Amino acid sequence: MEQSKALFVAVLASSLFFFSPVSFAATQGEEAKRLDRIEQENRELRKDIEALKAISVRHRKHNSDFGSSGQAISGDQAHEAAGPSRSERIAHGDRLLNLNSEFSYQMLDPTTSGKSKPLTLLRAKQDGSIGADGVYLGGALTALADYQLADHSGQFGYMMRQPENQIGRTASEAVLHSAQFSVTANIETWISAYAEALWDPEQSFGAGTITSLNRNELQLRRGYVLLGDLDEFPVYLMLGKIDSPFGQTDTVNPFSLATDWHTFSGLSYGALLGYSSNGLNVTFEAVQGGAEFRGLNTPVGGTNVPSSLNNYVIDANYTLSLGGEDRTFLVGASYEAGSSYCQSFPVAHFDSCAVSNPAYAVYSALSWGAFRLKGEYAETVNVWPGTFNPNPPLNVFPASKVSSFDLGGKYITSVLGRELDLSVDYSALIAGPAGSPWEQQSQAVFGAGYFIRPNVKLFSEVVLVHGYEPLMFISGGIPGDPPGQTDSNAHSNSQILLMGINLAL
Repeated sequence: MEQSKALFVAVLASSLFFFSPVSFAATQGEEAKRLDRIEQENRELRKDIEALKAISVRHRKHNSDFGSSGQAISGDQAHEAAGPSRSERIAHGDRLLNLNSEFSYQMLDPTTSGKSKPLTLLRAKQDGSIGADGVYLGGALTALADYQLADHSGQFGYMMRQPENQIGRTASEAVLHSAQFSVTANIETWISAYAEALWDPEQSFGAGTITSLNRNELQLRRGYVLLGDLDEFPVYLMLGKIDSPFGQTDTVNPFSLATDWHTFSGLSYGALLGYSSNGLNVTFEAVQGGAEFRGLNTPVGGTNVPSSLNNYVIDANYTLSLGGEDRTFLVGASYEAGSSYCQSFPVAHFDSCAVSNPAYAVYSALSWGAFRLKGEYAETVNVWPGTFNPNPPLNVFPASKVSSFDLGGKYITSVLGRELDLSVDYSALIAGPAGSPWEQQSQAVFGAGYFIRPNVKLFSEVVLVHGYEPLMFISGGIPGDPPGQTDSNAHSNSQILLMGINLAL
């Protein structure tokens, strides 16, 4: 009996201890930890499922609205495959503000043609480099140091800096050459908006030196709405401030733009319709008339006021695969109804024109493994009236057409596991008849660019310039100078040694 009582008391005491508040709290804590682990595992599973859904959506979009069996996907299935909505992703804490340094570098790289950037954006969305929605912020800086020599005082032909900002026969600088800021907003798979701000006192058209406030203003360099989804349809539409699709104005140089860019690169308000499929790219831009930001000008009622959509640019190119990896050949041609070479004497930027002066360009590019070759020729259809100075002794030189060409090559290798580009390029502007002071200006560049990261490039160049042709008052007529005198000099020479860094984030 006593043993039974003892056993009963022991069991009762154990039960009281087990169900005591301390024991209950400990058990509850363990249970809470277990639930936290389960919830964390569920969150990880949800992320994996959403990632798989995104891949599934891209695969389905690539095959249009039909599955591999040819059966149409229902609306419910499409909604389910599309993954969480924007509001759902915000609720789950997904980021709508993003950084993608490689994408930013491609969009802000000044050595690649401006007309290629919209397709860069569309293809980045297409291959998943950037999301189909969300905002991508970007920025880029180019800093450099250089030393320049000229055999005629003040006549430096270095086109990456505006004339009249160097004096004497030697010049040197250590500067921030330019800064860019960009916002890419992807609203839907087929709607994007892009805006890019630029600060570039060395190439600004503002008055004064590179330290003047007029040349240190921030400008919206380009900005547009872009409609298109290359997975669904090969046609896209742009509206805004956009690069003209005229010619192939990129360069093999690591920094210095070739003469054809300085001569014919256009920037304007306009609307652009493009087609891109199976290596064929065709674009048509309706351009705002009058004097545009650069490279385009048509008279509007005898003025330079941009109050009529009366200019246009057409471009077409085709890329042929030559077999093997990275072996292609591109050929293309462009035409614009109104170039900027239409003013009468004396020539001043953005002045009105009496008659439009069209221009055309033909270009090609070859990629063969580690080698890149490119060439371009562009010319106005008619003579540039302002290249005739009616005042003696310069009145012996008739008006001339304006032409430009570029030949360049690049070899891509690696050093210490990083890409190294070695390049040579020769380009020229011809704006006058033989023997005239403004006959031509040529530029030879020997360059090296070393990518310490895909978005960071160290570069160095040797630039040799023959001739001095400031397009402003190219044939004379500078206010305050004798009318029969010009600053142009076809026999001037200058040499530039520079090094710098270009990076994007």
